[in-house]
Amino acid sequence: MEMDRNLALELARVTEAAALSCARMMGRGDAMGADQAAVDAMRRAFDHVNIRGRVVIGEGERDEAPMLFIGEQVGAGWKSGAADSPKVDIAVDPLEGTNLCATGSPDSIAVIAVADDGKFLNAPDTYMEKIAVGPAGKGCIDLTQSATWNLHALAEAKRARVEDLTAIILERDRHQALIEEVRKAGARIRLITDGDVSAAISTCKDSTGIDILFGTGGAPEGVLAAAALRCIGGDMLGRLAYRSDDEMRRAEKMGVKDHKKIYRVDELAQGHVMFAATGVTDGAYLKGVHFFGGGATTHTVVMRSKSGTVRFIEAEHDFTRKPMYEWLKT
Repeated sequence: MEMDRNLALELARVTEAAALSCARMMGRGDAMGADQAAVDAMRRAFDHVNIRGRVVIGEGERDEAPMLFIGEQVGAGWKSGAADSPKVDIAVDPLEGTNLCATGSPDSIAVIAVADDGKFLNAPDTYMEKIAVGPAGKGCIDLTQSATWNLHALAEAKRARVEDLTAIILERDRHQALIEEVRKAGARIRLITDGDVSAAISTCKDSTGIDILFGTGGAPEGVLAAAALRCIGGDMLGRLAYRSDDEMRRAEKMGVKDHKKIYRVDELAQGHVMFAATGVTDGAYLKGVHFFGGGATTHTVVMRSKSGTVRFIEAEHDFTRKPMYEWLKT
């Protein structure tokens, strides 16, 4: 059963529920509490979606996560047995940027990606070396080349100078040499503390001012970012970067055979893909949740790879009239 286009809008309701729930915790300094609130809300919201979903990117393995663990079945279709319920892969990050939410910093989001059954890379909980660009840079990036080479290639593709480009990079000790190289090449840099899914997506929207993402971040987040970039026409390359032999063995159990393989965007997220994200805190790509007496507003993006459609949904939620949100009340 092929994914129906209406499913994309159902996914928006799931990310909205997660964002509304964890946004209550914004700035309170409790990253774990905010993440748990998002997980609980997202899991409950899935019960209203007519799918037979299997979590392939989630909160961890079953012994590490009580809900949205890898392998968990989600969606109303499992219980109803409905013939029109598609079987799909689910990738989730109920709260990307837990520390961003906890400190009230920009760009925390609630994220879901959905693909046909078996079409997401089963990425282990390890690191991934990544490079991502928007549609203008599609086909010009190369993970075997230096950051300087990629900057020049992108500048040529965009008919710009390297000095006109802005790279987005996680501020980590492991990236110090990369940061120095990008600065030496003449490009500008936006350093971020968390949130490389949001960062990768920002390369696809001119108003963000971001041209390219460099660096090593979470492999699961790499799959989520690839799903969005597939939908929006961007490009991404990723290569797993293990921190230990144990992570390598776990990757092998998940089906990874070539540990040095560079994955293209359409290998990380294959087939028909849908992506939804709702802003938790205000960011470059999405506005965050804003509460008012008896309700809140949300800002969500929904994308489909099949049509290339990108929808931005600004919603106003009335907690006094929507039974689905009764459990969000404080």
